[in-house]
Amino acid sequence: MRRAHIRSLAVAVAVATAATGLAGTAVADPATGTGRDTSTVSAGSVVGAARAAAFAHAAQTGVTPADDLRVQDVMIDPEGARHVRFTRAHRGMPVLGGDLVVHLTERLAYAGVTRAAGHSVEPTADRARLTPRQAERKAAAVAQGTAGTAELVVDARGGSAVLAYRVRVSDSGTAGAGGARTVVVDALTGTVRSNTPDSDGFLSPGLLDTLRERGEQLDPATGTAPQAGGLTATPAAGAVRYPSPATGTGNSLFAGKVSLTTTRTARTSYVLKDPGRWNTETRDAKNQELENFARGKKFTSTTNKWGNGAVSNRASAAVDAQYGITKTLDFYKKTFGRKGIENNGKGARAMVHFGKKVANAFWDPACDCMLYGDGDGAMFKKPLVVLDVTGHELTHGVVDATARLEPTYVDADGNQYGEAGSLNESLADIFGSAVEFSANNPKNPPNYLVGEKLGLAQKFLRRLDRPSLDRLEGAIDYWSPAVYNAEVHAGSGVSSHAYYLLAEGSGRKKIGSVTYDSPTYDGRAVKGIGRAKATAVYYRALTRYMVSTTDFHDARVATLKAAKDLYGADSTEYKAVNRSWAAVNVTAANTPAAGR
Repeated sequence: MRRAHIRSLAVAVAVATAATGLAGTAVADPATGTGRDTSTVSAGSVVGAARAAAFAHAAQTGVTPADDLRVQDVMIDPEGARHVRFTRAHRGMPVLGGDLVVHLTERLAYAGVTRAAGHSVEPTADRARLTPRQAERKAAAVAQGTAGTAELVVDARGGSAVLAYRVRVSDSGTAGAGGARTVVVDALTGTVRSNTPDSDGFLSPGLLDTLRERGEQLDPATGTAPQAGGLTATPAAGAVRYPSPATGTGNSLFAGKVSLTTTRTARTSYVLKDPGRWNTETRDAKNQELENFARGKKFTSTTNKWGNGAVSNRASAAVDAQYGITKTLDFYKKTFGRKGIENNGKGARAMVHFGKKVANAFWDPACDCMLYGDGDGAMFKKPLVVLDVTGHELTHGVVDATARLEPTYVDADGNQYGEAGSLNESLADIFGSAVEFSANNPKNPPNYLVGEKLGLAQKFLRRLDRPSLDRLEGAIDYWSPAVYNAEVHAGSGVSSHAYYLLAEGSGRKKIGSVTYDSPTYDGRAVKGIGRAKATAVYYRALTRYMVSTTDFHDARVATLKAAKDLYGADSTEYKAVNRSWAAVNVTAANTPAAGR
């Protein structure tokens, strides 16, 4: 899974100001349509008020005098509410599962909290029995790699708080493509509490095993399309100063002929870096397992033409990657005003040709970039650089920068389980699909299918309207208590199905060239509110009301709060959100008891 990033207060404040565009502006009030001057809003004052409220309302927030709250994000809504996301340290030790979001009114009064741990984070014992060195040896043995320095933490996941060591293990023999794992070891007993991959692969180990057993060979079709328009920049007439933006042409493997904004460094010298999108860049990993972007080889050209639409040219895969990343950034910025994956005004990065015969694509937090393998030459014959794969994986980056949803546990083969992890995969599918609709490329028609261009025998990997049609991963249409322990790609079907029903409604319908037929648990019809509104609800829920342990019933509450924020508690949209979750058997009445 993805490792946590701790951003400083200064960065968080800058992010908040950039993300909301509040400084010196008037924001339209959705309810009245009038302008409200918000130039006096200070993210610093919001943070101070939220921190004070967390301690003042300790009975609700669970925060104690021994806790230190560290800002991860600040969100100031146009309608007036403020939200501050914190990570927590207890007696100086990072708390795993201790994250929380403090909600404030426009006047900075306490309005509530969303917290990952519903219990005390005070560990049952305050002194470790294992030494750091013992924990490092244990982690290295379990993850089959080289252990870094053990860090003492409080593990508050799973309904209790335990003193533990967190150890990052590099070059793991159990991680995909020799990546890293984070191992958490009980500091009293030496028991391994979790052992998770740091990189999140698009294809799970279980799916890869299933495809091998079936003898499937994926050789996705490629082609060309008319050059697409987009957010491009052309050098101004007259004297040219370098570096400067330029408009190039890419011949991709899957998206056809596309327009790319590049950087011109001399009269006939170009780099595959987009200055208009915060210097988003794709490089060549040179078939090495690099997790350091600086070591990747820059793609350069003398003509500003990139790739030939075939794997014979190393730049072809780079075109798909760069195109997919820029379209994903465009979607998040145009739709939500999000400036980059981490909403910090920084571009995204990618490396293609990662490793040798790597049949996967990853969001890698160590590199803070996308990594694309070339395929193994047998089962996967082309790089996994298709558009919805990129949208899916970069959304994991968005989740990592917000709720940081994590699996409940990971098995010895690297398969992940649990509802929070399933929700993470579902959101990646939901927003990955939304990226396709935003790009609207005729060579990659938008739909509610995921991985439809991979060349699978079932014609897609997952689908949102009726997830159980995915026979490869055994996706699930409806919630039941058994879903709590489901593999995350299988379990993702529950919230993906709820989202589709909210967007499009139940029953049979044709959208574009795809026919959908979405059932409901209780047989009652659901009327959709449209893709734009449904996507807005889920994004608001993710960024404001979800935390690392959010399960499907928590997600129901989060989306209802988001719908209330956006449309009102008496609105058609709010009622549709409630109905869409009931249609997948997630209701207030069947909410599991805490600490199940």
